[in-house]
Amino acid sequence: MTKRKTVAVIGGGVSGLAAAKAFDERGHRVLGLERSHDFGGVWEPSRSYPDVQTQSPKDLYRFTDLPMPRDYPEWPRGPQVHAYLHAYANKHKLERLYRLNTNVVSMDRRQDGRPGWTLTLDAAGRTWTEDVDFVAICTGQFSDKNIITHPGQQDFQEAGGQVMHSSEYTDPAMARGKHVVVLGGSKSATDLAVNAARNGAGSVTMVYREPVWRIPYFVGGINFKRLLYMRAQEQQFNGWGGSALGKAVRTACKPLIWANFRGLETLLKFQLKLKKWDMVPDVPIEKDASCSLPIVTPGLFEGFENGSIRPVRGTFMAYEPGHVVLSTGEKIPCDLSVLAVGWKLGIPYLAREFRDKLIEPDGQYRVYRLSVNPDLPDMGFVGFNSSFCTILSAEMIANWLVRFADGQLDNQPSDGEMRTNIDEMLHWRRQERPAAQVYGGLCSAPFHFRHFDELLKDMGATKRKRANPLAEQFSYPNADAYGSFLDSAPHYAAS
Repeated sequence: MTKRKTVAVIGGGVSGLAAAKAFDERGHRVLGLERSHDFGGVWEPSRSYPDVQTQSPKDLYRFTDLPMPRDYPEWPRGPQVHAYLHAYANKHKLERLYRLNTNVVSMDRRQDGRPGWTLTLDAAGRTWTEDVDFVAICTGQFSDKNIITHPGQQDFQEAGGQVMHSSEYTDPAMARGKHVVVLGGSKSATDLAVNAARNGAGSVTMVYREPVWRIPYFVGGINFKRLLYMRAQEQQFNGWGGSALGKAVRTACKPLIWANFRGLETLLKFQLKLKKWDMVPDVPIEKDASCSLPIVTPGLFEGFENGSIRPVRGTFMAYEPGHVVLSTGEKIPCDLSVLAVGWKLGIPYLAREFRDKLIEPDGQYRVYRLSVNPDLPDMGFVGFNSSFCTILSAEMIANWLVRFADGQLDNQPSDGEMRTNIDEMLHWRRQERPAAQVYGGLCSAPFHFRHFDELLKDMGATKRKRANPLAEQFSYPNADAYGSFLDSAPHYAAS
């Protein structure tokens, strides 16, 4: 019999909602904690920049039991995703489980000697503690802003210049009539550059360190989900482990794999005119593909062409009143500096002794199945398995984690098995696939199918693939199918 637990779910974004539903569905008492005033995480409007939209098509960015509305565009806008997440919360009555405007100050082992953790919470000026049996940390990889400064910033601001993190650019009017300089080359950087150019900025400059491979929504006229989200494509990357036979087949097919990726690179160079903009990456695309692979913002390269956006390779060195000084020595007129430099990955409220067991000196995370660490019992992560189909990934790992917590996995790992696997995965990231180290190694892309296969096998699912082998091999992950796969795993309830 599975004992009912009190489970803290920290975070009310995509991952938190998935975890709250999974633990509640199994009969546990869920204490949901969200520091902001609303659900949605990065999709909550006060944290979103104008024109933000998904990188993934809507049929990839969804829960298994709730399709996005038919009238949503292929790549939904931020407010639409926010509304969709509320619809999911309403469907499963998740609001009743959450305390909004509640911040987790600290987290340490329970002092009464029982399994679990003591959380110190803060809300409305009041601080108190709560003991729980298990903690699901669901704050993901976009929780705390990465704030950077440069010499001369104070003088620049005193002279009237503005410096802000990309998440603080919430109104297109901020750019109107101003010289805007965006630091960064990610999708958020390109989204903001395009938005500023379209909304009357005096000039827009995008400063980036190194060129990276970018994927347009349509590659040669074909929706990229039909080209890149396939088992057949995934199997061409150098994944972890694998059988001797699998490695032999991959070696025999190496010339074909090489030709496939060179063909894709050639198409991208031609379609996006990468050589013209000195934006051809130095790294082959098959070695670079990971969660950091950005999707091309519509209007970006058109902005390069018409001169409304100027790309400059380099970085910021300092500010001067009315200017940014680049590493190239160039001074660029600047009234508004937007730093699209991402988010800090970490769990600041977790006691240092536990963080040291979780995070390696080089920033890589020690986690089994991208979710749990044997040195941190009664705790797991949902949303650390970042991917190109974020919602499905969160739902899959949430269903795995509740079974792990309850000892109900069909393949319940031992302490030794977890440690061995963690070490093997760390070696693979560092030695065989350096691109897999992105985000602290917490990225399942481009190995979506393989990651899901492992989770489903662990859960004892009797169905793990679609009946049509061609669809399974040459089509993208199907959320409805994965719903049926999850349903084929053994069911149980805590009491």
